[in-house]
Amino acid sequence: MSFSWPWALLSLLIIPLIFAIRWWTRRRRRRAAVRVTSIALVRSALPGRTRWTRKVPPALFIAGLVLLAVGAARPQASVPVPQTSATILLALDTSGSMCSTDVDPNRITAAKKAAAEFIESQRGGPRIGLVTFAGSAGLLVPPTDDTDALIEALDGLTVARDTAIGQAILTSIDAIAEIDPSVAATGADPRGGEGYVGAAIVVLTDGANTRGVDPRVAAQEAALRRVRVFTIGFGTTTPAPMVCDNSQFDGRGFGGWGGRGGFDRGRNVRMIDEPTLKQIAQTTGGSYHRAQNADQLQSALDALPGSFTVIRQRVDTAAAFAAGGGILITAALALSLWWNRPRTPAR
Repeated sequence: MSFSWPWALLSLLIIPLIFAIRWWTRRRRRRAAVRVTSIALVRSALPGRTRWTRKVPPALFIAGLVLLAVGAARPQASVPVPQTSATILLALDTSGSMCSTDVDPNRITAAKKAAAEFIESQRGGPRIGLVTFAGSAGLLVPPTDDTDALIEALDGLTVARDTAIGQAILTSIDAIAEIDPSVAATGADPRGGEGYVGAAIVVLTDGANTRGVDPRVAAQEAALRRVRVFTIGFGTTTPAPMVCDNSQFDGRGFGGWGGRGGFDRGRNVRMIDEPTLKQIAQTTGGSYHRAQNADQLQSALDALPGSFTVIRQRVDTAAAFAAGGGILITAALALSLWWNRPRTPAR
């Protein structure tokens, strides 16, 4: 909590002043004490209150003064607020290993389905862009709020040879730079600033970088631009046949893999490069997620927006403190009047 007018907290000094006046008043009363012959007579003249009822009104009054003093200082609290202007670049691995059938029916189909559901869940929220990468990376759909266009683009994904994770990160940075002037494009000098920009990159891959720029170098470029990169390692370590149909296979660069009905090639044994994916996330302030099946992938994607589409905003809470202080002081006065009301003597 911070204060817009911290000097107003000096008004809290009135509280020890009240205690000093109360102490001085009670001392004067002791000096003016009067001797009486009957204690019973005195007790019958006093209001019938217990010890705690005598302390409640002053305690409420002091607490109310504290709240009013804090409210006068204009306190501000940091609260989470949804940011609909955020930008998400979803970078999807379309290398040949995404045809592995360790995830039913194969990884590429499960990834497309999870990505489509994720995009649909963000309808009306942040802008989303699509980047695909195999031997090279390309911007499939620039950041947009057109959910239907994004889902339609996913339907046309095809696999190819090699994996260029680093290039996918750089391509995503350039896509963000096109719409966000606070982010410098690759090759330009990064601009300074504090905190993270309102854009993030999500890299979904099932393997390791085999071509192009080192992903760790690309992560450093993202960090310099205050762009967080969240990484997802998808698939299992269990060898499984790699099967893709014609609609998922571009037919280039796979030698004898192609043919009518797609391809069915041996068993996939590639391991996910988790150390590198974790380092990418750590370098940029993102996080790494492991997904071994379609449900875990969906859960990982669903959990991500809360990390970068919710920002913390300062909200003035002076009114709440003032209202609370007023209620406590009113309660103190009401209880004091009620407990000190004249009592009708019993007949």
